[in-house]
Amino acid sequence: MKSLVGYCGLLAFLLSITAQAKKQPTRVSSQRTDCTQIKALSPQASSGVYVIQPPGVKTPFKAYCEMRPDGGWTVFQRRSGGAVSFTRKWAAYKGGFGNLTDDHWLGLKKVQSLTKNKIKKWTLRVDLWDHEGGTAFAEYRNFRLGSEKAAFKLHVGKYKGNAGDAIRGSYPGIDQNGFGFSTIDRDNDGCSPCIFGDIAENDCSSADGGGWWYSRCGSASLHGEWHPAGNHIGWGSGLHWDTWKGRAPYSLKATRMMIKSV
Repeated sequence: MKSLVGYCGLLAFLLSITAQAKKQPTRVSSQRTDCTQIKALSPQASSGVYVIQPPGVKTPFKAYCEMRPDGGWTVFQRRSGGAVSFTRKWAAYKGGFGNLTDDHWLGLKKVQSLTKNKIKKWTLRVDLWDHEGGTAFAEYRNFRLGSEKAAFKLHVGKYKGNAGDAIRGSYPGIDQNGFGFSTIDRDNDGCSPCIFGDIAENDCSSADGGGWWYSRCGSASLHGEWHPAGNHIGWGSGLHWDTWKGRAPYSLKATRMMIKSV
């Protein structure tokens, strides 16, 4: 009988603890503001999806963290095939789309919420893969995005890498730094029109595909139509980084864009 009474008492205690736990709100550590902080707090943390909450953001959100020896990187773009279309309108690019563990776009609003923190500075890394087994990268210091009112204007600082500085352009006059984001339904590029030989372009998103920080129209554009090996050369719409793969338009096999705080 005593054992039965003891068991009932233990059961009541456990039920009470469970009920209290259910009343507690889900909390995200104030230190987990981004993937860099997670890596710093847990050096052995593995790559994967984590919940982060940048300062000033009321609702935490999920992001894929690429944990590297040089820190934790918050991935905001990944492309490796044609399953996820990047030909989308402004609302989709603002909010994000795709699967965080596969091809996806995190969302302009989320990236802007990370980089608007004036206490931190951010490094942008762009990783590129071609169809022949080659890879290259470009890194930019002092990366940030402007507000939505400013069309999430792109700001990048000093470049380093082996892919070339395609954002500033493979030739003068097409610097994309300082331009707002454009989509097929919202034009913020610098063409009115742009003249390419005997072709006049008013809207870079329609010609190059997807959404991007176009200027006139530029030599970096990673959101066009994905093309498989054997059908990846000569397309105006594709995944382009012309300072690495130039001349005849070359559509890349895979890309990844990510940021870390420094």
